[in-house]
Amino acid sequence: MSERLKIALTKGRLQDKSLELFEEMGLDCSPVRSPGRRLIHPLPGYPLDVVLAKAPDVITYVEHGVCDLGVVGKDTILEKGGAFYEVLDLGFGRCRFALAVPRGSDFYGTYKTRRLASKYPEVTRAFFEKKGMDVDIVKIEGSVELAPILGLSDGIVDIVETGATLRENGLEPIEDVARVSARLIVNTASMKLHKGQILDFIGRCQQALDGRN
Repeated sequence: MSERLKIALTKGRLQDKSLELFEEMGLDCSPVRSPGRRLIHPLPGYPLDVVLAKAPDVITYVEHGVCDLGVVGKDTILEKGGAFYEVLDLGFGRCRFALAVPRGSDFYGTYKTRRLASKYPEVTRAFFEKKGMDVDIVKIEGSVELAPILGLSDGIVDIVETGATLRENGLEPIEDVARVSARLIVNTASMKLHKGQILDFIGRCQQALDGRN
């Protein structure tokens, strides 16, 4: 009998999109659709248990091997890093990291050290290191658009989908930092121990994704 694998899904929109994909793969996701108070949700008819978690915890669970697989945004992977295999771009949850500044300001037209506000300091640091630029980075947990309005920063690096929030707050994106979408990740030891099962799951995912095109 196949050993049951565990997959950690990022709560929220990525969870919903993941379940849609799994159902297209022929999996019964009813236990996750009606979770009650349970924290681990075994899928009937397929050896897979679903764990729902916040994005950074998905990486932690997969990296430490308590979950064999995970679905997490590339934004979290870029910010948090970790030792695991990134095996599949799932194609949903698409957005981008962008550098945004107050409308009409000349961000690059000064020699002073620029200050950036972001929820993603590591992504921001890596982007400007590639440019050879020294910047001050302030980590913001809430609405990062406030920082330049209040004069705390010269610009922000944040996830942008439509850009509407930026426009409403007098900001404009001037440069893309990175493209983002949901990724399937696998624990490195699990890939060796449960190679057949994991490759079966990856193959089913890929087949369902191909069927969308």
